[in-house]
Amino acid sequence: MMAAAPGLSFGDPYVLALVFGGVAVLAAVGALSHEEDRAFSASVIYLGLGAAAAAAIGLLDLRWVDPLDDARLFERVTELAVVIALFATGLRLDRPLRAAEWRTVARLLLVAMPLTIAAVALFGTQVMGLSLGAAIILGAVLAPTDPVLAGDIGVGPPNDEEEREPNFAVTGEAGLNDGLAYPFVLLGILVAGDRGPGWLASWALEDVAYKILVGVAVGALVGYGLAAVVVRLRDRRLLRTELDGWLAVGAVPILYGLAEALSGYGFLAAFAGGLAFRRYESGHEYNDGVHRGAETVEKFAELAVVLLIGSSVTLAGLGEPGVAGWLLAPLLLLVVRPASVALAVVRSGLGRGERAFLGWFGVRGIGSVYYLAVVAGSGALARDELSRVVWTTLVVVLASLLIHGVTAAPLSRRWNHPSGR
Repeated sequence: MMAAAPGLSFGDPYVLALVFGGVAVLAAVGALSHEEDRAFSASVIYLGLGAAAAAAIGLLDLRWVDPLDDARLFERVTELAVVIALFATGLRLDRPLRAAEWRTVARLLLVAMPLTIAAVALFGTQVMGLSLGAAIILGAVLAPTDPVLAGDIGVGPPNDEEEREPNFAVTGEAGLNDGLAYPFVLLGILVAGDRGPGWLASWALEDVAYKILVGVAVGALVGYGLAAVVVRLRDRRLLRTELDGWLAVGAVPILYGLAEALSGYGFLAAFAGGLAFRRYESGHEYNDGVHRGAETVEKFAELAVVLLIGSSVTLAGLGEPGVAGWLLAPLLLLVVRPASVALAVVRSGLGRGERAFLGWFGVRGIGSVYYLAVVAGSGALARDELSRVVWTTLVVVLASLLIHGVTAAPLSRRWNHPSGR
């Protein structure tokens, strides 16, 4: 509209946003093209671009998105990024689906994650002064490792011969714990709100047992079925090989949507769907093409979300957590995560370097922001308490993006070397 107006007009915010978006995409292409040659991940570059955008927005006094007021936008953008990443994560994993092969993942999910939720919730009530419901929400939001950002330290693409135990464990944990943290988010919402009689039994049966079972079942059945159909079509030359990657873009909303329509956890369905898709003719070259497509979408979704998070940061927001909220970031990343992992892998047979790897790389990120948006939309918390929970989580996520982004490459090389055992 401004371009059609008579006279001269400079610095239209929409046009400047277009320019910035183009610069960000080009920067992402460059960052991803040489990511393996740098000592830090592409997410650090994205965060720097987001911070620059936040500074420009503040100087120009522009109306921009707010994590609380625009929670619905944050929910939808992060939802897409997470489900694509979960499907891609499932496609990466070559391990047989036997209990013995997934023991470390099970230890992280059944021991480390609940311990993390409890520790953060305790800190929230005793140090931050949060209500019990808000503290449980904070613990559940910050408990899962992130499947999008954990890709930098996880296993390689399908058919990659080297699948070290710590990399596999981090990848498997990130694939499952986003869906498994959801019941605890809902538990916090229930505790914070009005509870009728029998709410705990209802939560255990519906939000835990039913939704987890449906999510996994839908993902496994639909993922395997989709693979069977598309592989046969491909073998009959009814699908063009150069379009393999787009099948992931179509498969993910089907998996996620069907699970959610049946009131299951779509996050678990996306991951289980990727696993099942991978298991149908596991050595088929088709998996590589689908994985490349999913990974490309995942990387640009990561760009969009990190830019959104970084650009929405304000000085007022960063002051919301207070001293106690800011202390939670180093406490979680440097104490709670390593300690909970150390307890989880006791007598597991892992070497010192492998245990250190698992303890350090508890990357917090996009999944946490998704849960924040869900909580904000639920109306379970009062505005002031919600603001503290939201901005405390964002501080932890920003700290994780920086710390883990800078240390991912050098520490991965060191701890995954046989001499680090």
